[in-house]
Amino acid sequence: MQKQKCVFLDRDGVLNRELGDYAYKLDHFEVLPRVPEALALLKQNGFLLIVVTNQAGIAKNIYTREDVLACHHKLQQACHNIIDALYFAPGHQSVSESLARKPDSLMLEKAIAKYNLDPAASWLVGDSDRDLAAAARVGVRAILVGDKYGPGAHPLQAADLWEAAQVIVRNAE
Repeated sequence: MQKQKCVFLDRDGVLNRELGDYAYKLDHFEVLPRVPEALALLKQNGFLLIVVTNQAGIAKNIYTREDVLACHHKLQQACHNIIDALYFAPGHQSVSESLARKPDSLMLEKAIAKYNLDPAASWLVGDSDRDLAAAARVGVRAILVGDKYGPGAHPLQAADLWEAAQVIVRNAE
């Protein structure tokens, strides 16, 4: 069976607007501009699309799994149900240890095994150092998006997912 290529996607700050605290209320959950178009471009170029997101607010009792699932449903609707899988890590180090939580890589490892993914042909788009660290642990190339870090903070940077998708498509194996 041939291995597949994938783009792993962090959620907050990549797919939806980063609110500074937790994005879990449906009326505040806003899909960023050009996200549906970026995902469609990646899908047209043969990539599976898998969301990997830390959701520590669950462990902290700020919101529930149902709140996360409702936001994921809204995201899927806005993107025409194009996302292949959505993984989330509900833990937080203040409550319990979790290998799923980025910068650890268990969410990615599970997806790699389940979907027969080729890490060398796959990418991760994230907006933080912990996203990039998780990608490095499994041998996936990474692109840093957003404005949290200055120019030169990472070898591959883009303003947003749309620009990152252009880079991925140009550099696809």
